[in-house]
Amino acid sequence: MALRYWRWWPWSAWSRTRPPPSESTQSRSRAPLRLNGSAGRPTSAKYRSFRQQFSTQEQTPQICVVGSGPAGFYTAQHLLKHHSRAHVDIYEKQLVPFGLVRFGVAPDHPEVKSYGAEDNQALEIPGEELPGVFSARAFVGWYNGLPENRALAPDLSCDTAVVVGQGNVALDVARILLTPPEHLEKTDITEAALGALRQSQVKTVWIVGRRGALQVAFTVKELREMIQLPGTRPILDPADFLGLQDRIKEVPRPRKRLMELLLRAATEEPEVAEVARRASASRAWGLRFFRSPQQVLPSPDGRRVAGIRLAVTRLEGVGEATRAVPTGDVEDLPCGLVLSSIGYKSRPIDPSVPFDPKLGVIPNVEGRVVDVPGLYCSGWVKRGPTGVITTTMTDSFVTGQILLQDLKAGLLPSGPRPGYAAVKALLGSRGVWPVSFSDWEKLDAEEVSQGQGAGKPREKLLDPQEMLRLLGR
Repeated sequence: MALRYWRWWPWSAWSRTRPPPSESTQSRSRAPLRLNGSAGRPTSAKYRSFRQQFSTQEQTPQICVVGSGPAGFYTAQHLLKHHSRAHVDIYEKQLVPFGLVRFGVAPDHPEVKSYGAEDNQALEIPGEELPGVFSARAFVGWYNGLPENRALAPDLSCDTAVVVGQGNVALDVARILLTPPEHLEKTDITEAALGALRQSQVKTVWIVGRRGALQVAFTVKELREMIQLPGTRPILDPADFLGLQDRIKEVPRPRKRLMELLLRAATEEPEVAEVARRASASRAWGLRFFRSPQQVLPSPDGRRVAGIRLAVTRLEGVGEATRAVPTGDVEDLPCGLVLSSIGYKSRPIDPSVPFDPKLGVIPNVEGRVVDVPGLYCSGWVKRGPTGVITTTMTDSFVTGQILLQDLKAGLLPSGPRPGYAAVKALLGSRGVWPVSFSDWEKLDAEEVSQGQGAGKPREKLLDPQEMLRLLGR
């Protein structure tokens, strides 16, 4: 049983000898799994020869996992647990492993791991390009130290922010904006983000959704924490919840508990202590239902966002066919910051790997990539951006199980094949020097050491060049 983690460097930044950009080996998708190192390239003679280098032996299957987030590690775990001779190599485009566990989680919620895709859904409305408009994914990456987002520098000098979307990610970013900075000091939030939040002037956050209260995608725990957030009061209009009590009687229990929590917060008279707490709160957050973003409004000089125009909507259809349609009315909501949290999507890994751009997934059956024997996928690139880490764990175990079934049934190319030895030679021929797991352990020790002085679990390293210097590269 063997498991190794390797990270290769993208040509544009780290290679000493730079081949043409078309030869880049950088992964672009979240945790597709390759058996035999195959990327499903066209079956030309050139690529048939390339694919034949990477395969499996009956006694020692060589398995390549691309992506070191939960989907990748859980799949590797299942393979190693259920095949005593399996050899698994994990490849990652970042210099550090663990994907969303490191970069996608609110620092005050280390137990919650709920993101897992490479890109975000765009609003696709006029003004989206204005300074002051960000995706929630980029904002989360900024305060979590994702290198590609470290220079985001959101301007928090405005009074009001709008978050478009009503799921847990929307609550995460709203909560980080409103949480007293001293409550974040002992988390692993980056020092740059913490410094910006200390200077923040944001006092009100509106969380906007195109549908109604019954369709919000929060979980009870996160919503309850938001309602009780220190120094903050909720703004909930009782009129938004009229008739909801009768409508939730037949809904599944988790949804019913969520709606009951919202109803209590919006319609019941709070206890004396809660009244006093809310009265002294200097910040607020609120929910706006039946509102769909139509246009980001610019400031008079056109240099940044000054508001967002929302189309008033109503629901049509029933059940799964329910959708929000514009009524023709609009509402302008002044704000200086807009964060889009309307969904995530995976990117294609390579033109040779099948990909459905509409659904944002690799076409597959139980993880088997369609028409590419030996290639498997797991995580959100397999099923779309739904579920949390436990969903991904179960899903990844299924992919691992399917792969092992195919291996046992003799449905995969037979060996002997060199596995990582061939990959290592290929990278070496291109001037790519991988960062190993032992290298990561050195970076990990440095982060933990830097965090100790501030009483934090770690101070994340943000600059890839600094990381490489620490490794003597």
